[in-house]
Amino acid sequence: MRFIDEADIYVKGGDGGDGCVSFRREKFVPRGGPDGGDGGDGGDVIIRTDPALYTLFDLVSKPRFVARDGRPGQPHKRHGANGRDILINVPPGTVVVDRDTGLTLADMNEPDRSITVAHGGKGGRGNTAFATAVNQAPTEYEEGEPGQERNLHLELKLVADVGLVGLPNAGKSTLLSRISAAHPKVAAYPFTTLKPVIGIVETETFERFVAADLPGLIGGAHEGRGLGDEFLRHVERTRLLVHVVDAAPVDGSDPVANYRTIRDELVLHDPELGEEPEIVAANKMDLDSAAEGFARLNDTLGARVLPISAKTGKGLSELVRSIMDALSAAPAEEPPPQQL
Repeated sequence: MRFIDEADIYVKGGDGGDGCVSFRREKFVPRGGPDGGDGGDGGDVIIRTDPALYTLFDLVSKPRFVARDGRPGQPHKRHGANGRDILINVPPGTVVVDRDTGLTLADMNEPDRSITVAHGGKGGRGNTAFATAVNQAPTEYEEGEPGQERNLHLELKLVADVGLVGLPNAGKSTLLSRISAAHPKVAAYPFTTLKPVIGIVETETFERFVAADLPGLIGGAHEGRGLGDEFLRHVERTRLLVHVVDAAPVDGSDPVANYRTIRDELVLHDPELGEEPEIVAANKMDLDSAAEGFARLNDTLGARVLPISAKTGKGLSELVRSIMDALSAAPAEEPPPQQL
């Protein structure tokens, strides 16, 4: 299934059913009186997070969701049936925005969370409800209320504990494939990762965390260069950044300058990312020329730089342990309130 992280949909709650105008017509009951029942309420449109989903692909192929209308009231004071609700499943991390007002309705960053995005209309009252001492044979009734309708923009921001960031070909995909069961595409040319890839990492003490391999960034990404800011939004969800730096770039570039390029792009996209905890992994330490690059990184950034080789596995146990320690110290993100 294709990875789609944005979708525009139209939602409408069902209309309420009309009330009924009816009078009792029974043998030997000459003045039976009004007995029209109320109409049923229209169905709601509900969005719910499903942890088994990771894409909004299904919503692109079906962008309209209209709930069932309530049924009209019936004679003998019978209430019309309520309309059936519609349930829309989305991945955790989906942000729901009203396109017409720009208001963020909800941030669906928790599993099994649900919100009603379009309420069904209330059913109208039948003529029974209008009977009074002076109006014993009312012919009044209420029409059902129309259901609420909205144009929504859904934007997925992946929920992961750890985000792997770095320049193209820094070795993020290889790293994720070595520390988890994920199988991202690995190749010797830039931009092999064209969509975020999620992997579950289990430590030696059977603790777990979720890591996301985010597509390689380049200078100017926040303005749309390369893969642009299309995937930068996914960094916002992470509790910890693991910045993978090639310690032996084949183009002869400076690892420290490459590190700063990505840091600048993250901060330009969202200044709060500059305050997020970070571990720097100096990758490709199996190469002879990597020692000099690691020394420069270590002199500039200090003890938070860990030497690793995603290819050979060197230093990966220490990296995973450091990630787990950092996650234990990092506060969990508080879910923002709904605005419906």
